This record gives sequence, C-alpha cells and structure tokens, in this order.
Amino acid sequence: MFKRNVLLTVFALTLSVFLTACGGGKDRQVIQNKGSDTLVNVAQAWAEAYQTVDPATVVAVSGGGSGTGIAALINGTVDIANASREMKDDEIQLAKDHGHDPVEHIVGYDALVVFLHPNNPMTDLSIAQLAEIYGDGGSYTKWTDLGVEVPGCKDQTIVVVSRQNNSGTYAYFRETILGKGDFRLGTRDMHGSKDVVDLVENTPCAIGYSGLAYANEHVKLACIAQETGGECVNPSVESASDGSYPIARSLLMYTSGEPAGYVGAYLDWIKSEAGQCIIREIGYAPIIDVVCD
Repeated sequence: MFKRNVLLTVFALTLSVFLTACGGGKDRQVIQNKGSDTLVNVAQAWAEAYQTVDPATVVAVSGGGSGTGIAALINGTVDIANASREMKDDEIQLAKDHGHDPVEHIVGYDALVVFLHPNNPMTDLSIAQLAEIYGDGGSYTKWTDLGVEVPGCKDQTIVVVSRQNNSGTYAYFRETILGKGDFRLGTRDMHGSKDVVDLVENTPCAIGYSGLAYANEHVKLACIAQETGGECVNPSVESASDGSYPIARSLLMYTSGEPAGYVGAYLDWIKSEAGQCIIREIGYAPIIDVVCD
C-alpha cells in the first residue's frame, strides 16, 4: 500500500511539472492568428519566440492570404488577422454587422519587390512601365518593347507573374500600379510569395512581385522610379521604413476591438524592441528604432 501511495505521489508531481511546463493545463491560452502570406513567416517566428516569454500562451499561425484572415475576423474565428493591405470599407461594415469592431495595428513595413531573372539586363522600372506590363491592354508584351533582349527568353514575350486575388499583396499591387484598372489576361497567378520568386528564378522571360523578405540571391531586384526617366529607389528595409521606395506599404494585424488580456500582451510584445528585432531579422522594416543583437 505504501509503495502504491509513493507511486501515486510521484505521478502527481510529474504531472504537475508537465502541466506547468506546458502553460498550466486549463490556464493555457491559445491565440488564433491567420492571414497574409507576406506575414506568415514572421508570424510563425513571433509565435515561437513568444513561447519563451509566456509559456502559458500558444499562438496558432496559419496563412492563406489577407482575404482569408480578414474573412476569419469577420466570422469571429480568429483573435488576430494578418493583412498586407488595409481592410475595405465593405469588410469593416460586414465585420460590424457580425458584432466585431476591427482595430488596425501596424506591426512593420515592407518594400513590395519587383523580381527579374538574373539574366535580364533590365535594372530599373517605373510605375508607368509596370502598369503597361501588368495592365489589361498594356503596350509592353515583349522585353524588346522596353529596349532590352533577355538571354534565354526565346521569343522575348514577357511572362507576367502575379498573386491570387485573395492576396493582400495582389490587392496592394493592383491599387498602386493599376489604379482602377485590371490585370492583363494570361498572368500566372501564384498561390504564395515563394512560388512567385521560384518561378521568376527559373524563367528568364518572367517578372513577378512579392514582399522583401522573399528576396534571395537567385533573382534580381528591380530599382523602382515613381516617374519614367526619374531617379529610382532600390527596395530595402531602410527605403521601406522611410517611405522613399515607391511601392512601400504597412504590414498589419487586425483585432476585434482593442485587444486586452493575453492577446493585448502579445501585440504589445510584437511592437516592442524584442518583437521588432524579429521582423527586421526576417527582412521587413520595424516600426520603431531598434538595437538588435
């Protein structure tokens, strides 16, 4: 009997230690976080790092695009929606109709990069030139229309690479480059930002766009000018932060109402130096001046 009691005591102590390590059993909190493909990598990095800050709070991160995250916020199935574009007026109204009051939080800045194949001799592009490449009825369909010839691009036809229309990156690019216009027919609409970069890397004729954090040494980053013939600006953390890059944007998180409790604490940490050093390490611009290790 004594041996059985000892075993039960050891089991209870072990279970207590396990629950404490996992965040206290029933006291453990889960934050549902969904949305932007642009933000998904940094959101995952934040979630992992926050486990050492507050082991009792677990952040469940998933992507799917800004539209997916915003729809989940409207339906009340997430605590935080990630977005690389602002919510539309009709989305805000729909959320309010469902009893939610969306609150926007700027958590970083991004330079939306235009990618070219390394063999492409083109180095800079203007907003107007991008509109002629991407826009419906645009006059640039071959690289020779822009005065260059791309090695390995058989007939010089531009392969126009875009994102799917539930993407905040798609929506922001369309608004900034095309205004109220439509994308040209025949664009290759990729599910994720990494897919855009991979296609451009392996297709000499291609041009694509995505967030700065997806840039790598296997693709060329175009220098972008506001006006054709004007001075261009290279995409970087610095040019995104100071707004000098023509296609810079805010990276956003949305909550239903002002966040409080464990959700509020998590967002406060994201906006702190610790959280902002993580977003800088991933490749985006922080919202505050930071000194990182």
